[in-house]
This record gives sequence, C-alpha cells and structure tokens, in this order.
Amino acid sequence: MRTIKLTEESRNNILENLLKRSPNSYGEYEAAVNEILDNVKNNKDAAVFDYTKRFDGADINADNIVVTREEIEEAYTLVDEKLIDVIRKALVNIRDYHQKQKQYSWFDSKPDGTMLGQKVTALSKVGVYVPGGKAVYPSSVLMNIVPAKVAGVEQIIMTTPPGKDGKVYPATLVAANEAGVDVIYKVGGAQAVAAMAFGTESIPKVDKIVGPGNIYVALAKKAVYGHVSIDSVAGPSEIMVIADETANPRYVAADLLSQAEHDQMASSILVTTSEVLAAKVSDEIEGFLKKLSRSEIIKKSLEDYGYILIANDMDEVISVANDIASEHLEIVTKDPFNTMTKIKNAGAIFLGEYSSEPLGDYFAGPNHVLPTNGTAKFFSPLSVDDFIKKSSIIMYSREALEPIHEDIETFANAEQLTAHANSIHVRFE
Repeated sequence: MRTIKLTEESRNNILENLLKRSPNSYGEYEAAVNEILDNVKNNKDAAVFDYTKRFDGADINADNIVVTREEIEEAYTLVDEKLIDVIRKALVNIRDYHQKQKQYSWFDSKPDGTMLGQKVTALSKVGVYVPGGKAVYPSSVLMNIVPAKVAGVEQIIMTTPPGKDGKVYPATLVAANEAGVDVIYKVGGAQAVAAMAFGTESIPKVDKIVGPGNIYVALAKKAVYGHVSIDSVAGPSEIMVIADETANPRYVAADLLSQAEHDQMASSILVTTSEVLAAKVSDEIEGFLKKLSRSEIIKKSLEDYGYILIANDMDEVISVANDIASEHLEIVTKDPFNTMTKIKNAGAIFLGEYSSEPLGDYFAGPNHVLPTNGTAKFFSPLSVDDFIKKSSIIMYSREALEPIHEDIETFANAEQLTAHANSIHVRFE
C-alpha cells in the first residue's frame, strides 16, 4: 500500500487511476453483452435456458426455473440457526430505518378553488438481481428487497444464478424469504437482466431492476436503461478513512482491509494529517495480511488501488475526500461529527472508532447499496424513493383560472403554440 504526500499532481493521478475501475471503462465487454440482450429479447426462454446451461452448467427449463416452496423449506434446514436469527435481527433494523423514508401524497387547496398536490405511487413490479459465483451476499438480498417492500411494490421478483445442481445457495433463499420476495427465478448474468427488462415466457417484464453484479450484469443494466429503470451502474467497492493522530491504527488498518477483500479492483484509501499514524497503519496491515483468508485478493487490491495519503491539514483532507466521493467514508478524528458537516460527497458516512464499515453492511439499518466511482457527487444510497414514482395533481376552478387566463395565453403565444393558447381561450369566449 503506497504512502504518498498529497499534492495537486498526486491527487489528479489517484483520481485518474480510480476512474479506471468504472464499468464505463470496459467497453470491450459491451458487444458480448448486447448479443446476449438481443438473443433473450428475440428468443426469450430458449435463450435464457441455453445461457444458463453454458455459463452455469445447470439444466434449467420452464418446469424448474422457479424456486419452489419445498426448496425454500429445505434451505432453512441447511442454514445455521444462528445466521437465521441474525438475518431476522438485521431485518428489523433495516425495515425500521427505511420506514422513516416513506413519502406520502399531499394536496394543498385554496379558497378560490385551486388545488395542487403530489400523488405518490409505488412501482408495480420490481426485479432484484442477486449474484452468485465467487461470493454470496444474503445481506444484499435484504438491502434490495426491504425498501421495495416498505414502498409498497406490488410484486418483487428475484433472479440469481443456480449451481450446477440447479439449486440456489441456501442462505440467499432464506434471506429472500425472510425479506418477503414473491418469486425467485434460477437465472443469472446479463441474460437475467435481459429477461427482466424485456420479459420471457417464464419471467415477467419489470418496471425497475436493482441489485449488484459482475461487469456483464452492470453493462447489461446500463444497456436496458430506458426499457426499464435501474438503481445504478455499480462499480467495485471502496472505502476511505479520514483519521488524525487520535485514531487507533489497528482499527484503521482492519477497516481498510474490510473492503480490499471484496475484489482485486476494490479501493482502500487512508487520508491523514499524521505521518506517525500512517506508518503504524502500514505496519498493522502487514500483520493482518499474514492471517486473513483472502490475503491474495487483498494484496492485489492494495497494490493497484490502495493509498495512504499524507495531507498538510484537515482542510486538505476534507477537500480530497470530497473530490474522490467514496462509497464508504469513515471519520476517525477528535470531533468526527464536526468533520462530517464539511463532507459533501460520500455514499455512507461512519462516525467514530466503533462505527466500522461492516456495521453498515450487515446490521445498522441504512442501505448498503451505495454510489461508487465518484458518483456520490450526484447519486444517493438505495432507498424507498427508488421504488416509488410521483404524479403532479392540478385542479383549478373557473374562478381561479379567470384572472390569469390571459397571462397563460400570452406565454403560449410567445412560444408560437397557438393551440396551447386556444385551449385556455375557449373557456372564456
């Protein structure tokens, strides 16, 4: 993990390097993804079954593509009861947090017969993509399904790749069932995204697709945007820790490594004003690497996208944090709350030495589906808002319209839209 003195040049170099991780930088995969999307759009189930056999080695057909109640019940016997208990505890926190995000319709009426308002409606059908492969994340199942349930989505379907035996990972099934999913389909990859975007004989077209996945899934979601809505095009995970001389170097090192183990392209960055802390954190990282199970992945991640940045003062620390706009931002300083008030760009902010990133991943309640690759400058975490739409309500009486009708006609005529003007004018002929 490189230790670098923070300068304008080093800041620009780091930003450029981090942007290489964006799904937008992997255009060489787009042709393959588009071929899959077109095939599924045209050949529907037949294409889905063929890709599932080719990529996952599973014999899936119209009779066994849906996870049965018996398979879900079997999953409960295969998952440790302690994990099931933890999933249920986490669900309470996640549900409680998202309940506070609910929005409601509102209407504002005046004595002259004017009524304006906003009608909030949940989406009808949402598709949740859940990855398989190298790692399985039941926590992501909860984070994607719960806000949709709280929003009041009528039907939530889930797609996830099966193993060669045609079965879905048991913990994934348990988490989905506990969260309240309606139907689970055994299909993964870009073909699953295509099926949800266009619909097949077995899988219905949805209004929105959410959930993380590999580069093929990310590019497929990007390509179908417009046919359906999506949450975001997610990139590799990342963490930044802001720390001063009061921080515990062992804690900081452990937190940096918690993200580096996700993926060789994950990014872990420490920004500090203390050279002493920087050296101690570096030593702690070396010690942890000798005993962590995913140390090879971690080493590659730190080698390519890991940094310890030495800043001159906290103003410089805040500035680079806002430039990088990290997915996860931990603040371990004398007064973390005060530091937090100066942060403009971050997916999730963790305050103090006992608020490490995995707390947010699994248990605290806020959503862990977060903007990556600098998109926290304009995107927000997944929330109940992602599963609703809003309609404007407008109602005027004749008495309310009469004193302003000429103003509207003037505006319309100025834009040479005479039919617009006429629509108002005929009411007062």
